[in-house]
Amino acid sequence: MLIDWAVYLVIAVLAIAILGSAIRVFREYERGVMFTLGRFTGVKGPGLILMLPYIQQMVRVDLRVVVLDVPSQDVISRDNVSVKVNAVLYFRVLDADKAVIQVENFLEATSQLAQTTLRSVLGKHSLDEMLSERDKLNTDIQTILDAQTETWGIKVANVEIKQVDISESMIRAIAKQAEAERIRRAKVINAEGEQQAAQKLVEAAEIMARAPGSMQLRYLGALHDIASDRSNTIVLPLPTDLLHALSAFGKTPGS
Repeated sequence: MLIDWAVYLVIAVLAIAILGSAIRVFREYERGVMFTLGRFTGVKGPGLILMLPYIQQMVRVDLRVVVLDVPSQDVISRDNVSVKVNAVLYFRVLDADKAVIQVENFLEATSQLAQTTLRSVLGKHSLDEMLSERDKLNTDIQTILDAQTETWGIKVANVEIKQVDISESMIRAIAKQAEAERIRRAKVINAEGEQQAAQKLVEAAEIMARAPGSMQLRYLGALHDIASDRSNTIVLPLPTDLLHALSAFGKTPGS
């Protein structure tokens, strides 16, 4: 009697174990890639999935967006500057069967591809372009990665360059270059100002030459400015036409 109960217990345990291995529950963002005797037979999920133990195997795939941190890479820019660049990659699996069948480990493969693409793309640009055209570089890297991972059933949504690290000596060189550029711009602006002022003086002289009365008004304005000065010594300029009139008045008709 005890032996019969033991047999029934063993059978019940085996039945529960077999049933447990035959049932799979997949969440909304999960899919199961089914293999029957080693051959691909479809993608299942989400929900309750039944499979034949020891005959069918299933690989679970997550379809949510994966945030992958690309390790810092040593990059030699086009102008021979050594920098360290790291980035972050956003991608998701679109075709679960391709992500399992076409590549052994799609996470590792995508990470390695992102590292090599980052070095390749940035190596074609100068340091100034890395610092000022980051959006364009992000787009270029994303386009290349998306094209190469398409056969793996992966969609690369976005790539963001997080940080570009340069050496201390290069930072000092860039600071000196920026200071020299500011000095150059200041000199150019000063020269342009002097050129414009000289041009205005020439135009003013031409106007006064066409209207002699304007010189008298200018003379009166200068006298007004001198009168408002509190200095002890005042110098009064005499117009040349007034000097000519005085010299003519002093001469006699017969002389």
